[in-house]
Amino acid sequence: MSADPIYNVLFLCTGNSARSILAESILETEGQGRFRTFSAGSQPKGTVHPWALKTLEALGYRATGFSSKSWDVFAKPDAPHMDFIFTVCDNAAGEACPVWLGHPATAHWGIEDPAAVEGSELDKGRAFAQAARYLKNRISLFINLPLTTIDKLALETKLREIGRIEGNTDPKGGVA
Repeated sequence: MSADPIYNVLFLCTGNSARSILAESILETEGQGRFRTFSAGSQPKGTVHPWALKTLEALGYRATGFSSKSWDVFAKPDAPHMDFIFTVCDNAAGEACPVWLGHPATAHWGIEDPAAVEGSELDKGRAFAQAARYLKNRISLFINLPLTTIDKLALETKLREIGRIEGNTDPKGGVA
């Protein structure tokens, strides 16, 4: 009997400072060793938003060791082969992405940018908590898909459906 595969998952966002970092950490924990998680951005900010780290820590997820980096890192020949790539912001979904080797399954899971929220610290904290909740809900649905037995077309359909649940910011319904 062979062991279940470990899937590589890349979360993309423009700045790679908030939503993609949240998703990377949440899947790392919730996936219970079945996934290697990564995040990157098309125009990385260079730093991780402090509220992303506070939110992860408050929810019991890893909140250290993250960096804001370019998606070009994962398009190099020696980069890990990605099985799944999810865009979590609408800007990244509309940008010309690098060519990903191996044709990974992709979907758009747009989440409103908590880093764009202005106001009190309470308002900012609430925005990050909401983004984390939406991402956790999508990740929970994703990790419960029968990944080893579902065909690619059905899988991509399911991944797009997950992007349409509460919190979606894409007016087209989350289709990547």
